[in-house]
Amino acid sequence: MNDVATLGAAESPEPLLSLSEARQQLLGLLAGEDDLIANAANTAAFLNTLLSDINWLGFYFLKDDVLVLGPFQGNPACVRIPVGRGVCGTCVATGVIQRVDDVHAFPGHIACDIRSRSELVVPIQAQGRIVGVLDIDSPSVARFRQEDQDFVEALADVFTRHQFGQG
Repeated sequence: MNDVATLGAAESPEPLLSLSEARQQLLGLLAGEDDLIANAANTAAFLNTLLSDINWLGFYFLKDDVLVLGPFQGNPACVRIPVGRGVCGTCVATGVIQRVDDVHAFPGHIACDIRSRSELVVPIQAQGRIVGVLDIDSPSVARFRQEDQDFVEALADVFTRHQFGQG
């Protein structure tokens, strides 16, 4: 994995922080706090400052087989997403990161914001089961590259390890 984050839009990447710098800053934000909502809120806000060309970033947490909206940055969002529906629900159902270049071509896409064109969803796992997802939307088609996925996945892992004690 490249240690330098280039998280601008695909056509004009712009180096921001190295992964090690971002990890250290996120660990500092989470240090000494164990509240899920507080830590998810700070993680979402921190990632929102690092990523360009996005229009929504936040968490959904699994409750009774439905994803329920958690802390986020952006416009109001869908409050509940059934497992298996849309990009977030598919992430939970499969346990696999979803990086979708064009959400309008994704079967069963849930359009919480019609301006969103691409999406990256990372599962949050604790004690061997999925407890939620980190969801990021962009108004640009094919916004997220492998480098972005690796960077976001690594920072989601920092959040997960701090909050739940492991990945």
